[in-house]
Amino acid sequence: MARQLITFRLGEQSFGLDIMTIREIRAWSPATRLPHVPSYVAGVVNLRGTVLPVIDLAARLGWEAAVPTDRHVIIVVQTGGQLRGLIVDAVSDIVTIQEDAIQPPPTTGHDAVVPHLEGLVALEDRMVMVLDMPSLTSDVTLPEAA
Repeated sequence: MARQLITFRLGEQSFGLDIMTIREIRAWSPATRLPHVPSYVAGVVNLRGTVLPVIDLAARLGWEAAVPTDRHVIIVVQTGGQLRGLIVDAVSDIVTIQEDAIQPPPTTGHDAVVPHLEGLVALEDRMVMVLDMPSLTSDVTLPEAA
């Protein structure tokens, strides 16, 4: 069975998310910080009257936190019935892959990214890490407001 992924970059790494989880891609806008949230939660932004929690994806994956600029984008995803924003460097493209092209992630024992991967896909010129959206947001329990 074929799947479509939106691919994007964090630094020099390529990632992919199932297109069915993505609601929109929006330009970067500064987030309002919140007290007592995990360090990878950049804050919240106004999404047409809805308070949207924004996750610094690099920090969530255990890497150095992003320093967002006007070139960054927020990918708005829906998981578990809730909307979340993910700060990424840039969106690349939409690719169609076969389900069996996704290879399981390696077990390294120390990499903070691996638990959040559904698998890896080899494309012509790059390796794309396919993210497991439920695991990325499972412990982010920020309420949404209307």
